[in-house]
Amino acid sequence: MRKFLVVLDDSKECLNAMRFAAMRAARTGGGVEVLAVIPPEEFNHWIGVGDIMRGEARERIHAHFEVFAKWMRDKQGVDPELVIREGEPVKEIIAQVQDDPEVGVLVLGAGTDGGPGPLVTELSRNSGSLPMPITIVPGDMSKERLEAIS
Repeated sequence: MRKFLVVLDDSKECLNAMRFAAMRAARTGGGVEVLAVIPPEEFNHWIGVGDIMRGEARERIHAHFEVFAKWMRDKQGVDPELVIREGEPVKEIIAQVQDDPEVGVLVLGAGTDGGPGPLVTELSRNSGSLPMPITIVPGDMSKERLEAIS
């Protein structure tokens, strides 16, 4: 099954990327893989403190994911899977794409604050070496427009 890989983070544009990925998956019989990346700088503390912070970050990710997953299941009939990786976000996104041959499309949300955002900028530079297309969803696109184009 072809999967749409979408990145879960705290950005506003993440919401539209999630919506688009779920709607496309529902309409094409695909799946959704949600990737959350925990940056390494969050754990530059003593080992015990770093372990506690890592656990708290995973709890936040699971709670955030469940909100999107419930909507995907209830409204789109798609049961997403969650993958959590630790490291530099762009490197981990590329690694996930390479590790999972079922990923067919990477879906990113474009920033709404005057630029495309760091992930879109960096991954666009690497797009020629990725084994699949990147879909960039405008972060301020309306829900109705997303439904119409997906």
